[in-house]
Amino acid sequence: MILEFAKRWIKDFWGIFTHELKQIFSDGGVLIIFFVAGFGYPILYNLLYRNGVLSDTPIAIVDESNCSLSRRYIREMDATREIKIAAQCATMEEAKELFKNREVNGIVYFPSDFGDKVERLETSTISIYGDMSSFLYYKNLMMGANFVMLNEIGKIQIERYAAMGYTDQESSQLVQAIPYEENNPYNRTFSYSIFLLSAIVLLIVQQTMFYGMSLLAGTMREEHRNYATLPNHLEGIGVGRVVLGRGAAYWLVYWGIAIYNAFIVPAMFGIPQRGQFWDIMVLIFFFLTACVFFCEAWSSLITKRETVFVLLLFISPIALFLTGFSWPTSAFPRFWKWFSYLFPSTFGCRAFINLNTAGGDLSIARYSIMCLTVQSIVYYFLSCVSIYVENWIIKNRHKIIVKRDSLAKRLGHDLEHTSYIIGGEKSAEEYRQRINRS
Repeated sequence: MILEFAKRWIKDFWGIFTHELKQIFSDGGVLIIFFVAGFGYPILYNLLYRNGVLSDTPIAIVDESNCSLSRRYIREMDATREIKIAAQCATMEEAKELFKNREVNGIVYFPSDFGDKVERLETSTISIYGDMSSFLYYKNLMMGANFVMLNEIGKIQIERYAAMGYTDQESSQLVQAIPYEENNPYNRTFSYSIFLLSAIVLLIVQQTMFYGMSLLAGTMREEHRNYATLPNHLEGIGVGRVVLGRGAAYWLVYWGIAIYNAFIVPAMFGIPQRGQFWDIMVLIFFFLTACVFFCEAWSSLITKRETVFVLLLFISPIALFLTGFSWPTSAFPRFWKWFSYLFPSTFGCRAFINLNTAGGDLSIARYSIMCLTVQSIVYYFLSCVSIYVENWIIKNRHKIIVKRDSLAKRLGHDLEHTSYIIGGEKSAEEYRQRINRS
């Protein structure tokens, strides 16, 4: 009995698995999304952000103070990696003109009383005007100016203590009682490519799988070849094995794409890889499993092929920022924090950053892997329910249409006439054909 059931189960599973593989490799659009986008997007992003470190951002200086302190400040800014003094202007109007012409990407303004206020032991100000057309311009200007400012504050305090009769050692101890050393272990150069691509490589896996699977599901529904009818052709009760068989096809195809994104692309572009190979392979196993069931569950809502391209523009940026790569998740509003739990990328990308960028082990990624496991279980059952419900609707389509038309007539609505008003004779004809097919 058990052996017979196992044979029937394997036969059904294998039939669904091979059927789905044939569907994948017979649809040109799906192949483009899976293989051209899956393999091409990581290359494209790396080429776009290959120069992830921006140096010598040109800025203009307006020094109305023209004192020794402001001149020293300007020399030290020019000596930083982030900033290059491209112009020294007499007035702000001259600097603004350079800014408008894109000759400089920032302005640093020293007021006329800058040196006098410092000499009188008063608080003096420096104004910084940044170019927000690019985050990197703004970052470089702020970092360069602030580093020099902190250094200058320390020098001024030491000079004041020295004037009061303190030795150099005593002055240094008063200014910095507890010496500290800045250490940024995971991205020392503040490279934007390391910052962005560590989060995006696994997101590409999820998004291309979702769009490809949804494209195929929408096409089948348009052509009335719905996979929800597959359980009717199996020897046993086959909803579960339809989900597993279809999922296994995508799971197999995407192993190569996931390994390519996680290992080969970072090696090609010199992105640091601090994670252990088998730790990342374990993460990919759980991440791919969650992605497969996630895509199966949500693709059940896709009824038309072109719907996928609308979702492409809408979902991808949201899913990327919900990974928390650019904004701490603790600062997320409650709604967006709960909403982020819908996506496997939320946990997969965080775990990949912890493993590959920070060099952690599986104990660091344990929470994310547990969440991916819960997502896999939930989305598996949702996929089964969606196939069961859709199969029931297909079997009972005639009854549903009769009841709908009966209710419409009772309410005084002519659905065929409504279709004609909305879409003309063609729409009314399509409505009549749907009635006939049902």
